[in-house]
Amino acid sequence: MEAIVRMARYFRDAVPFKILPAFITTLVLIALVATPVPAGLTPKAWGLTAIFLTTIVAIILKVMPIGVMAMMAIMAVSLSQVTSTSSKGAIADALSSFASPLIWLIVVSVLISRGLKKTGLGARLGFFFISLFGKSSIGIGYGLAACELILAPFTPSNTARGGGIVHPIMKSIATAFGSDPEQKTEGKVGTYLALVNYHANPISSAMFITATAPNPLVVDYIGRVTNQALHLSWGTWALCMLLPGLVCMALMPLVVYLLAKPALTRTPDAIPFARQQLAEMGPLKPKERVMLGTFAMLLVLWADVPAILLGPAFSLDATVVALLGLFVLLITGTIDWDDVLSEKSAWDTLIWFGALVMLAGELNKLGVVAWFSDGLRGGIEASGMSWPAAAAVLVAVFLFSHYLFASTTAHISAMMLAFLTVGAHLIPPAYLPPFLLMMAAASAIMMTLTHYATGTSPIVFGSGYVSLGLWWRVGFVMAVVELAIFATVGLAWWKVLGFW
Repeated sequence: MEAIVRMARYFRDAVPFKILPAFITTLVLIALVATPVPAGLTPKAWGLTAIFLTTIVAIILKVMPIGVMAMMAIMAVSLSQVTSTSSKGAIADALSSFASPLIWLIVVSVLISRGLKKTGLGARLGFFFISLFGKSSIGIGYGLAACELILAPFTPSNTARGGGIVHPIMKSIATAFGSDPEQKTEGKVGTYLALVNYHANPISSAMFITATAPNPLVVDYIGRVTNQALHLSWGTWALCMLLPGLVCMALMPLVVYLLAKPALTRTPDAIPFARQQLAEMGPLKPKERVMLGTFAMLLVLWADVPAILLGPAFSLDATVVALLGLFVLLITGTIDWDDVLSEKSAWDTLIWFGALVMLAGELNKLGVVAWFSDGLRGGIEASGMSWPAAAAVLVAVFLFSHYLFASTTAHISAMMLAFLTVGAHLIPPAYLPPFLLMMAAASAIMMTLTHYATGTSPIVFGSGYVSLGLWWRVGFVMAVVELAIFATVGLAWWKVLGFW
């Protein structure tokens, strides 16, 4: 008996996964496999569905790091041969998405963003904006929001941007004013700044394809359901989200101020503090100048300015542009090859993002997405609601179902293609583009909801400045406010742009 207890303790301490979540995930897989194949699906299609849903559950429950769960999915698809008649064909299918330019766009952009931290340019930008707007707490909030917005086009990891660059700046400012959770003084100014720090992150993520990892997946799904009739290039996405995004960013610090007003409203010392930090950094260093020049080049090329001025022959794919930017940073010594090799988040993204894209693509090939979409469409049609009401329900259900997810990519992979497909069937073609753009915006707005909604949230929440109840309350209000802005300002803006 004692030996069994020792073995149990060893197993508990040695295994690299969470035992209870792993047990629950295993039960989910067994239950799905044991369930009779639903009418309308083939056994292989249902087998792939079981693998997909089990992977999503494993990610939600955080059985192991998301990359390990992605490898599990690749292995399961290959072993089970649910996509092919041979293991050779199955492994080719399982690895097919790793050639996707969309995935490499995110990987290369993450590598580029490493230069922001290495050169100190990210911190410099943050303190620069604080030196401009820091006379009051709300002014500091706008400074943090401006920093987030400037960095967003070049940092596809919203976690790296909001949690790794902006959050340390926010903490240093709060600490300078004696606002510290350990001293029970977080309400002085830190709570407000932490909430602004966080809620700027989902807004900026909605504004650029390269502002968060799942956005290219959203682009891919929108292209699929419209047969590429609506293809969102980097410039098109940025233009569509520009006005509603700026309105959200302008109102967000005010809304948060009303919901979590800081005890310290005037902060005259913030500007001298920021200027002191900038003085200690000294003038722009050569590598920072290279980073600024590279960012300018990326912005011009991603916005397709050469093609606009010189013709379509000068248009470059967004991934090609990203590779060019990375090469510039490497040959100028701004970052080195060891930086590339050690950027774990980029290679982690390659694995888990590639696996989820593969699963979504194979589910579509085997007819699972069409089957689910038909069922969802049938339920909406049976309710007798009008198409505008159906569109509103689809957007709202998709957004608020994020309470059930701890990963935006998992949520988008699990649900978005089906919801877009239903919308494409129910909504008249002339009004389909604004629905698709609303869904694209909702895929980022949903990050506002919880303290586990995306990678940035546990970093900011974990700093202790915001209580759980306040976090959820502000998150719900901000989701409603931002959804309302996109449903009014956004729809009007897209009408002006000619999308409907």
